[in-house]
Amino acid sequence: MASASAGMASSPCGNSNFDSGLEIKTRSVEQTLIPLVSQITTLINHKDKPKKSERTLAAIHRVGQAVSVAVGRFVAVGEAIATENQELKDEMGQACFEARRAGDAIAQLTDVGSAVPSQSDGRVTVFSDRTGMVKAARLLLSSVTKVLVLADRIVIKQIITSRNKVLVTLDHLERVSTFQEFVQIFSQFGNEMVEFAHLTGDRQNDLKDEKKKARMAAARAVLEKCTMMLLTASKTCLRHPDCESARINKDAVFHRMRCALEQVIEIVTEARSCGENKILTASIYNGIKDFKSSVECLRENLYSLAPQSVAGQLEALVERTEDFTDSAYTSHEQRQAILGLCQLARQDTQQLVHAWVEAQSVHAKEPTEDMEVSILKTCQNVNDLRRELHKVAVGRASDLLKVHGEQLPLRALKAAGAEGNLEAVAEYSRTLTEQKEQLVETCRLLCHVSGTEPLEITCIHAEETFHVIGPQIISAAQTLALHPSSKIAKENLEVFCEAWESQLCDMALLLREINDVFEGRRGKFASWIHVCKNKDKVSEQTSMAKLGLELRLLSSDVDTEVEKWEEQEHDIVRQSQSLASMAYNMYLFTRGEGLLKTTLDLFHQAEVLSEEGLQLCSSLRTFSAQLVDEEKSVVMTEMEKLVALCQQLQMGAKTPVQGKTATFQKVDSSIQTTRSILTVVLSLLPFCNKLNKKVTLSEQDMTLSDWHSD
Repeated sequence: MASASAGMASSPCGNSNFDSGLEIKTRSVEQTLIPLVSQITTLINHKDKPKKSERTLAAIHRVGQAVSVAVGRFVAVGEAIATENQELKDEMGQACFEARRAGDAIAQLTDVGSAVPSQSDGRVTVFSDRTGMVKAARLLLSSVTKVLVLADRIVIKQIITSRNKVLVTLDHLERVSTFQEFVQIFSQFGNEMVEFAHLTGDRQNDLKDEKKKARMAAARAVLEKCTMMLLTASKTCLRHPDCESARINKDAVFHRMRCALEQVIEIVTEARSCGENKILTASIYNGIKDFKSSVECLRENLYSLAPQSVAGQLEALVERTEDFTDSAYTSHEQRQAILGLCQLARQDTQQLVHAWVEAQSVHAKEPTEDMEVSILKTCQNVNDLRRELHKVAVGRASDLLKVHGEQLPLRALKAAGAEGNLEAVAEYSRTLTEQKEQLVETCRLLCHVSGTEPLEITCIHAEETFHVIGPQIISAAQTLALHPSSKIAKENLEVFCEAWESQLCDMALLLREINDVFEGRRGKFASWIHVCKNKDKVSEQTSMAKLGLELRLLSSDVDTEVEKWEEQEHDIVRQSQSLASMAYNMYLFTRGEGLLKTTLDLFHQAEVLSEEGLQLCSSLRTFSAQLVDEEKSVVMTEMEKLVALCQQLQMGAKTPVQGKTATFQKVDSSIQTTRSILTVVLSLLPFCNKLNKKVTLSEQDMTLSDWHSD
């Protein structure tokens, strides 16, 4: 019966399927089941030895009672869930009833009172009903799993409900016609996005399937980055309602956010879409892996495959290399090397098939010597092909990052837009479009050699991001060129350019991760300083050292501005000082110094900083109530930016991540957003100080006037 227990123990955590046909898809459900499986396995293993000492008997009794008590508590929670969710009441009620019945049966079977002393040696015999114990154990595991899976539906329902709230508010935001209405609804939207980010972040971390986890991370990254784009694009459209390029720019942001929201729900509910088909497209890496597996399997069984099927696998693999050989950006030497390796692989595969057919004709039971030589040569050739393709893809990506790290087209577009030069904008837009096409194609090549499904998905996300953001930068630049004196149009272009630069930085990290997989290095994120020292430098602007230094300078500037206030106890002063202090701690972290020792410390600091920033927004709102319309408008506009940035930082800080690349990206994003927050605070402080003095003088004049009138 030990084998039965082993089979049962592996069922929930190995095969992930029960008699009920339920599949475990999350780590939390799996981890909840492991202790129960362990206890039941202990009971069944002891069941094979009917005679027990008193000590063993007492231990078995304790385990049996512990199972019963745990099931009782578990069932109580399940029944409470059923009460709160009427749509699950019947299913949950039945599963809880079966779990309780099975728990009671196990308690009864392990009850000391039912044990019978042996006449020969005085030891006690238990588990006379062996079949009953196995049956009760199976029923318990099946019913408990069903309760957990049903409870998991509630989590999915919460995510869907949260998504629906975000969609409704998104629709309202898209239709607003006044700044006042926009500010009000955007604040609500930000709060709903924070809630959605929290729920989906927990779900992402809980998923067992690494591929789904990577897709979820990609969709959530889009939502996080699009929040600021949505703010500036919408405000630009409100400021310039008749501008076609501003409308195009805004529409693209809303469309991308809706697509990302839909993708999250597809992952959570396991719906299939046309987007899934792209992700399922086979890469060359997987093609080589499958081909080698088929070839090497011949050592075990000469008759498991038809010889022509292996030749067909190779042809499908060679066909995929056309993404490299047909590219205008692949050099002649690289193209010839790839084609040569493909031809060698064909020749060796033909020799293998010939030797294989001969071996089958004489009914050989194992590979002949000729076959063994062909197997080795064929596998070596496809390994060489993989190495060459990796070199081409990674080499091109590295070269592009060096060239594009200078950001020349972006700088030129900003300058041309600010000058109102539409012809220059059109010229530099063509240059940016060409760069975009190069980057998109390079991401596609990296996808072929990435080495893991999660990295394939990250490559696809990078490809889609460059494909979308390129035209958005152009429409933002066109808007600025049409309205060169518009501050919001200028800010909007800046936001999209920053998103482009951020994606280049992400691509450099992705490149390092792909190299790590290729070279067999898949270590965890060891230390922040180590990663910083080894990180590819995309450009000086995006280097971590420069970011940290900017944070230090900004925090120092904020302290300087704060000192100029006469009213040092003012809420704006106190909260700005607090923000500067926390930002300085984050700067020290980039140097490996200070109180923040781990990335978790940094993320907690970012979360606290975002909350303090939102408190500052509340103080600014109160302060603006004392101002006249024009002054109030300036303060409220800057406050809107601050709210959006703080919510963005909060969403990012609360998002759980795993792995070196994701952790680095989260650190980089947290520090960049903190820098943006301090920039806004720094612009507000002198203006608010001036207004505060004006308000104070006005109040004093009113007091004097009242005194004289008395």
